[in-house]
Amino acid sequence: MTAAPDFDPAALAGFLRGFLGRAADDLTIRPTSGGMSNPTYFVQTGDWRAVVRKQPGRALAKSAHAIDREYRVLRALHGSAVPVPEAYHYHDDASVLGTPFYLMEWIEGRVMDGYALPGVPVAERAALLDSMARTMAALHAVDPGAVGLADYGRPGNFFARQLSRWTQLWAQYRKGDGDNPALDRLIGWLEPRVPHDETSALFHGDFRIGNLMFHPTEPRVIAVLDWELSTLGHPMADVAFNVQAWSMAPDENGGLLGLDLSALGLPEQDRYLAAYYAAASRPDRLTDFHRAFALFRGAVGSAGVAVRGEAGNSTLPDSARVGQHLARAYARRGLAIALNGDPAHDVA
Repeated sequence: MTAAPDFDPAALAGFLRGFLGRAADDLTIRPTSGGMSNPTYFVQTGDWRAVVRKQPGRALAKSAHAIDREYRVLRALHGSAVPVPEAYHYHDDASVLGTPFYLMEWIEGRVMDGYALPGVPVAERAALLDSMARTMAALHAVDPGAVGLADYGRPGNFFARQLSRWTQLWAQYRKGDGDNPALDRLIGWLEPRVPHDETSALFHGDFRIGNLMFHPTEPRVIAVLDWELSTLGHPMADVAFNVQAWSMAPDENGGLLGLDLSALGLPEQDRYLAAYYAAASRPDRLTDFHRAFALFRGAVGSAGVAVRGEAGNSTLPDSARVGQHLARAYARRGLAIALNGDPAHDVA
């Protein structure tokens, strides 16, 4: 064994013996890199290899880490215009690895560190982001009913439901994260402006460059990963989350705000959105409400990171400080968009 997973390697070897119909005594296990909340491992025995994705062994929040839903959406999308790894098997018996888990295809490719695309040739960067935009459009063009996902989410106004949910979370987190006046002001701006819109599409929930795999040598997406937050929702919520980088500074979760995008070979936000709109099959367009909402969600999520860090329930280094810094940055940028349409506007 080449890694120390959060389960007994011998238990997985025993399971694979039955699954593959042969011994798996030479099993190797290697954790993937990145900040995924569901533990994910590369596993190999002989010439057979796969990825194991499971729930964490610690106590889970209600509805969190829903890997059964991940498995379902991967199965539904396999072979569609949305590239995903093939999902092989879901196992709900926690007696094997301590939690439910599933096996999926191991794909060779590139996972990028951030939207600035360090290490990627300048001439290739715009094409990579263009592929990301077109892949997101392909996702939103999927007919959920046609792939067996008509019941994958709740009907109704997605933004109203989400604003209520994330506001309630902020009410819990503020006890540990402290005051964030910009976030309170942002919530006050969002609440009366929720659009009367029940548009629904297949919604990833965390569609960002770090959750995509690109071809090893070509500037195109070959897999969309990490479907933990997927549901049926408004496509502009996905788009707004996806373009957050253009509203955040480099020290604010690796944003692009303030960088010389032309020199870096990166598109302006409008140019990037134009690629999405050109590929999309729907008329929806991003508004300041959508952009501010995405940053509100980022602020609340970061406040949660800070609270878990303070309580010692995070594996991320310095998570309490980083989470608090990002919670305030997201709120400030979101409020600036709400009041002025410009994330760089000073709202202090």
